[in-house]
Amino acid sequence: MNDSTLYLVKLGEISLKGLNRDFFEKRLKINLKNKLKGYRTQVSKQKGRIFFEISNDCPKETIERAFSTTFGVVGYSRCLRCEKDMEQIKQTARLLIEDAPFSSGKGSFKSISKRADKQFTFTSYDIDCELGGVVLDTYPEMHVDVKHPDMIITCEIRDKAYLYTSAKPGPGGLPVTSAGKGMLLLSGGIDSPVAAYRMAQRGLKMECIYFHAYPYTSDQALEKVKTLASLLAPYLQGTRLHVVPFTEAQLWIKQHSPEDETTLMFRASMMKVANKISVQQEGLCIVTGEAMSQVASQTLESLSFTDSMSDQVVMRPLVGMDKQEIMDLAKKIGTYETSILPYEDCCVIFSPRHPLVRPDKNIVTEHYHAMGIEALLDEAVANTEVFDFGPDGQLR
Repeated sequence: MNDSTLYLVKLGEISLKGLNRDFFEKRLKINLKNKLKGYRTQVSKQKGRIFFEISNDCPKETIERAFSTTFGVVGYSRCLRCEKDMEQIKQTARLLIEDAPFSSGKGSFKSISKRADKQFTFTSYDIDCELGGVVLDTYPEMHVDVKHPDMIITCEIRDKAYLYTSAKPGPGGLPVTSAGKGMLLLSGGIDSPVAAYRMAQRGLKMECIYFHAYPYTSDQALEKVKTLASLLAPYLQGTRLHVVPFTEAQLWIKQHSPEDETTLMFRASMMKVANKISVQQEGLCIVTGEAMSQVASQTLESLSFTDSMSDQVVMRPLVGMDKQEIMDLAKKIGTYETSILPYEDCCVIFSPRHPLVRPDKNIVTEHYHAMGIEALLDEAVANTEVFDFGPDGQLR
């Protein structure tokens, strides 16, 4: 396509796959094409690389957002391609470095050449010298630093010569949906969006479940969760938010369980509902943002009890993480500022003053079944409201 721009996409873990590598590469191409839907794209594959040719009417911001939020992408660069001729390579290099980051004309650089085609006359060292000469002729104030350069210019000799500058980082990991589908308990706090990010990085597709106890939790709290779902959607290749009306269930628990057990009963009931919705949506697991011993309901004994309420495996990607680590990752992915907005979730509103920390699993299980709450949970599932978010984060 003459009216297009070429991008090189670097693969990481996918490149280490064996006979099923094609499966992961195909999934990655599908995910990227979905994010660039509406624009002409042409994809070619070479060892360890995928080349995307994207029509020039696609905004640069859209392209960069697609690459930077798609798991499986380790790095990406705008790339120029030419024939395997040294004069053409040098001419193409001059065009390339007129653009950022070289356009400042200052700082250090290095050149890296890779010859997949060993028949090419010039050695990698020869190409490096020629490229270095082009940079220094164009920007005399720059200098070479092979250990810690500010900028890098790379030339790969394959079927043609491909030139690009320092790659921008992608999120790495494996393409979303390559590991199946799960359901995320999205509370509105700091932890659950980070849990979603980490599981998506391992290829898990997720829908979100939020428990809304209106009027005890406000519509502002619901809007906050919708915003979090929209921020997560690009990483999740789009997502669906299930808003479960939970007021009647929580009031029932408050009236029919010992006060120090109410948080445990809330969590157990939520796990039951999540399991029901996951089965309906053909999910295979439940994902939560719980970390070991962070609060009373996250002790080993408490987690053992709540896990028993799900027929599906419960994934806790943050279980061994320090709170500061979680907060740092939340800031990196852009969910932190929304998560700390002062709208409390339903568990906080109904929390007992002195929650049971180390419950006896047999005793609390008896108490749970004695509440007779199943009909209310089925009603909550039946009345769940659904919101769909596309890969661009927009509500559909």
